[in-house]
Amino acid sequence: MPGALSGLKVIDLSRVLGGPYCTMILADHGAEVIKIEPPQGDETRDWGPPFRDHGDGTRDASYFLGVNRNKVSLGLDLAREEGRAVLLRLLEGADVLVENFKPGTMEKWGLGHEALKTRFPRLIHCRISGFGADGPLGGYPGYDAIIQAMAGLMSINGTPETGPVRLATPMVDLGTGLYSAIAILMALYERERSGEGQFLDMTLYDCGMALLHPHAANYLLSGRRPVATGNPHPNLAPYDKFRTRTCEIFIGTGNDATFRKMCDLLGRPDLAEDARFATNADRLANREALSAIVQEIVAAEDGHALCARLLAAGLPAGPVLYVDEVVAAPHTAARNMVAEIGWYRALNTPIKFSRTPGGARTAPPRFGEHGESVLAAHGFGEGEIAALKAAGVVVTERRGAGRRPAAKAAE
Repeated sequence: MPGALSGLKVIDLSRVLGGPYCTMILADHGAEVIKIEPPQGDETRDWGPPFRDHGDGTRDASYFLGVNRNKVSLGLDLAREEGRAVLLRLLEGADVLVENFKPGTMEKWGLGHEALKTRFPRLIHCRISGFGADGPLGGYPGYDAIIQAMAGLMSINGTPETGPVRLATPMVDLGTGLYSAIAILMALYERERSGEGQFLDMTLYDCGMALLHPHAANYLLSGRRPVATGNPHPNLAPYDKFRTRTCEIFIGTGNDATFRKMCDLLGRPDLAEDARFATNADRLANREALSAIVQEIVAAEDGHALCARLLAAGLPAGPVLYVDEVVAAPHTAARNMVAEIGWYRALNTPIKFSRTPGGARTAPPRFGEHGESVLAAHGFGEGEIAALKAAGVVVTERRGAGRRPAAKAAE
């Protein structure tokens, strides 16, 4: 069945992660996404190993493959005036443009929002940048880890012993992609009323800060600087990792009633009557003592069996699993969270619709794989396409990257 966004046309000029993750979300649900890559290609094609070797000397890294399915690829040199002319023709009838060039680049090319909205008044133009175009940091480059550091995320991750630690998942990039997809859908909804497109100014810095809950909320109310606490929750107790006989587990209690129920199931109803642990505020004040008691109780347990009992009783708990264990988990299969298309395996969409299901339909494109078909579908004749390829405006092989060294080609 067609996806919820079937009929939506997206021109994707973005590279690396935030933009491609945003456009993959749209593509997973039926949007036509034309990924326009620079002559060197999206650099994440080289962010490996591991790589998918295509058998012709080219290869693509898992980093690229994980966020670029359901798209078609066109290699285009936008630094050339002829390349920009091709882009303008592709934008005819497009609903959304997503790009993550350094602020000012599109304007230098005559493709800034003010210029584009005159020609394409219904276009939703989404720009993803590190810090935006203005302010003290305007125009500066931003990578996920840099923003994690500057937006406060590292300061609340880790422990007092480790000091600030980078989140292992690139949460700023992924969060920016998610916020950008939401923003695009909002703008499309508003366009139904106004008939007009608009410019979406999305930055890693803003989105990184937006992920600071509840630490920013705690600070803005209390005035006290949040610190890294490791696994424990800053506002709840017990909400922590514990070691059992067979594995590590995580137990979380969100209210007093849940805590009493957990104490009953663990065979220690007396803990709920202890004045040190009567309310969540009491438990926070005596967190270390409570954690030590819970650790002693669960130490001899089979962690998987204990979590099963807790979950069956409606109590939040779960074993600490590794990625391979999660991928192989029965519930992962039940939720269809791993997609397989021939050689291609990846995490599937978490967005589930009853009538218009989305998900992986096509594997990520090879560089420039669909150049001729995309151009033909937009009215370019065979002669025009051949001339553009001959002039190096339309690019079919990556320049300066993407090929395995000759000495390794036979491996």
